[in-house]
Amino acid sequence: MFKKTLATGAFALLACTALAGQASARDQIRIVGSSTVFPFSTAVAEQFAKTTNFKAPVVESTGTGGGMKLFCAGVGTGHPDMTNASRRMKSSEFEQCQKNGVEKITEVKIGFDGIVFANDKSGPKVDLTKRDIWLALAKEIPIDGKLQANPYTMWNQIRSDLPANKIEVLGPPPTSGTRDAFVEIVMEEGCEEVAGTKELGLKGKKCHIIREDGVFVEAGENDNLIVQKLAANPNAFGIFGFSFLDQNADKVKGATIGGVEPTFENIADGKYGVSRSLFFYVKNAHTGVIPGMKEFVAEFTSPAAWGPNGYLSDKGLIPLPDAERKKVGDAANSMTPLTM
Repeated sequence: MFKKTLATGAFALLACTALAGQASARDQIRIVGSSTVFPFSTAVAEQFAKTTNFKAPVVESTGTGGGMKLFCAGVGTGHPDMTNASRRMKSSEFEQCQKNGVEKITEVKIGFDGIVFANDKSGPKVDLTKRDIWLALAKEIPIDGKLQANPYTMWNQIRSDLPANKIEVLGPPPTSGTRDAFVEIVMEEGCEEVAGTKELGLKGKKCHIIREDGVFVEAGENDNLIVQKLAANPNAFGIFGFSFLDQNADKVKGATIGGVEPTFENIADGKYGVSRSLFFYVKNAHTGVIPGMKEFVAEFTSPAAWGPNGYLSDKGLIPLPDAERKKVGDAANSMTPLTM
């Protein structure tokens, strides 16, 4: 009798827990992650709400790294359903997801974006190389055969034809995918172009280290805030995605890198040398639990959204080539799990 009572009580407890879980289940998709992908995801969320009977997803700009931590923390309605990323998921993040039970993940590559080095419209027009930028921002540089603290404080100390202005750069924090891409594409490649770096053991991640003496200022995950700060200081430069330059073309202009303008066309055809892929990731275990997950993916990967003439192109997204876009779209809509 005692055992039967225990069993009955346990069953009742499980039933109550299940009902409580249903009662607390969200009726909105929750998306976190990249500030660069944020405006694209928000645009899709707005269109999704207009054209379906589902509620608009809640989209938060937490930065790529911050989004990955939240996304990989576990399965259940207390955790996000999707995360945006301005770089591919790292193997360490994938392993963390697996460890926490987030086993099946669908990766969706949505297109490309450029990273720009921009200043206020009233500021000087400059043509920089990756070498110039590394010499301006590296914590240590080769001087007389030795690694020394970066002494440069003016742009014309790096190259005489650059402005005689203080080096002041506003950029993203280490949790940002834009920061990750910037140090790999610009800092690492610029470092390789400087004489003496290899001999002094500067290569790979050692080239990524940015100075901490006030020349570079971490401006947070809000790229709009960087644009506002550039207006207050026309000689300063900001680092952010091309989409923000495109949306704020009346306020800021992008420096040419290696003589190439940061334009939609130059990024699309590979001429502009500072570009990266953009992604979002889906927690497959939440499909069928959180309403509208598959439908949202379908909207994001529809020709009307991410196609060459889609509404995301108007916001600065550089579309994938047709064949790749079809392949990615098919895998996304069939919820094909990511493998690493």
